[in-house]
Amino acid sequence: MRQATGLSNGVNAMFKDVTRRLRALIFTRALLVTVLLGSFYIFQIGYNNLLSPSIFSYFIAGLYFLTIVYAVTLRWIKTAFLFTLFAYTQISIDVVSEVFLIYLTGGLESWFPFILLLSIISASIVLNRRASYYAASLSSVLYGLIINLQFYNLLPGLTESVFIAKDYLYNVFANVLAFYLVAFLSGYLSERLHDVTQTLYERDSDLKNLRALSRDIIESMPSGVFTSDLNGGIITFNDSAQRITGKTSTEVIGKTPKNILPFLKDVNIRESGKRTEGEIQNKSRIIHIGIRFSTLKNSAGVPTGIIGVFQDLTELKAMEAEIERKKKWAFIGELSALIAHELRNPLASLKSSVEMLREKKVSGQQADHLMDIALSEMDRLNGIVTDFLLYAKPRQLVKSSFDLHQSLGNVITLLRSLKTEKENVKISKDLKGKLFITGDSKQLQQVLWNLGVNAVEAVSGSGEVIISTEKKNNTLEIRFTDTGGGISRENIDKIFYPFFTTKDNGTGLGLAIAQRVTEEHGGKITVESRGAGTGTTFKVILPVDNVRQEASH
Repeated sequence: MRQATGLSNGVNAMFKDVTRRLRALIFTRALLVTVLLGSFYIFQIGYNNLLSPSIFSYFIAGLYFLTIVYAVTLRWIKTAFLFTLFAYTQISIDVVSEVFLIYLTGGLESWFPFILLLSIISASIVLNRRASYYAASLSSVLYGLIINLQFYNLLPGLTESVFIAKDYLYNVFANVLAFYLVAFLSGYLSERLHDVTQTLYERDSDLKNLRALSRDIIESMPSGVFTSDLNGGIITFNDSAQRITGKTSTEVIGKTPKNILPFLKDVNIRESGKRTEGEIQNKSRIIHIGIRFSTLKNSAGVPTGIIGVFQDLTELKAMEAEIERKKKWAFIGELSALIAHELRNPLASLKSSVEMLREKKVSGQQADHLMDIALSEMDRLNGIVTDFLLYAKPRQLVKSSFDLHQSLGNVITLLRSLKTEKENVKISKDLKGKLFITGDSKQLQQVLWNLGVNAVEAVSGSGEVIISTEKKNNTLEIRFTDTGGGISRENIDKIFYPFFTTKDNGTGLGLAIAQRVTEEHGGKITVESRGAGTGTTFKVILPVDNVRQEASH
């Protein structure tokens, strides 16, 4: 449908162009008649050679009259057939008029055979090559007829000069050859011009359709889109941009993006690909905007400006806030259930011991044992509350520069001194020289201790735990690698949840606290395990700011 419309537009444009050419022919004819009138009557050029000055005057007046008739008739022509017929009629009348002018001005001695060449060229310009050959043929027949009649003295009033037959024959041959040669050249050039013009019209139509399609796409986008020049002045501002900002395109054209979106800084081509968020006010509403910039280039790939694409994120942000709120309450509910579960067990044991002691039905030795159980459960409760408070409200960081390798050495010494069933676990280290970092040494050592204990407890029977450090690009990695049973896939995403544990005697807060402390230092903890029975590697990744390494002496 769009292609058919383009072709129709192309045909209409071609018809209008040909109509303009015909108007130009009418104007040129009037100008030529005026020049003839001036040269013969004002400047008296060739006036004395006229066959009859009065007939010439009528001839000039007739040409003016025809020009007026042509101009009026052209307004009523609406179809291609009538247009072609009208053009051929003008060409025929022009040739007849020019031959009559040659007759009036002396026939063989006339200065005006060249005017017939103008009609031939006009025919090829206004119509096509066929019309130029038609004009050349008609000119040849009528001009040859005039010359032959002059040769046989059958027309009155022509020159009485004596010419031999060869002069007449050469004159007719030279002019007819000129007529057809001009018809060939002008027809060829005109045809090429018509082809090029048609191609240009089609391409122009395609370009207009493409521009219209691009404009329709941009205007139909739900995102706001604007373009600016290299100086930052806004050039286009689509409908969605106007709806989001509450400003019309007339208000923003020529202004900078910062005038429309105040949270933006000065925008330039170097910010291509950058995404920014901020807030604007649209009447009484606060609109949250997310915007990304890209470079606007021409067909040659040369930057000509900036494209800004932005969206109204207000509803999305409200949904995100609602989801976060629900996640928060869900987390609080889950955490409360876990705390209640963790507290219920020691409280149950404590309650049972106290009730048995109150009944005074136990022996002294049993009473002492129940008291030990009660005290142990109280310590357990205190440990759970202490760990939870440490996780929920960590102590403020007290940062200083300390030797990380020394802290790791202390952790390794403590791990090796553990009096448990893990005496067959080998603890190795790969720590070269001294490594000074900036952070809270006490809290980071607690992180290292928790990870070290987990690594040792993960090894069943004999095995190995390797503790090492390595600087990578902009980070420092502290690795705890064990040869234990690994972590199952269903548990690996849960190990940092508070109170999640697979141990019989653990609170499940150790890794959660370690992650919290690490994040407060700007780092993170990652875990690598391909499944049960494959071993595990925990990595504490810290930024390398203020890291200084020294070789050991």
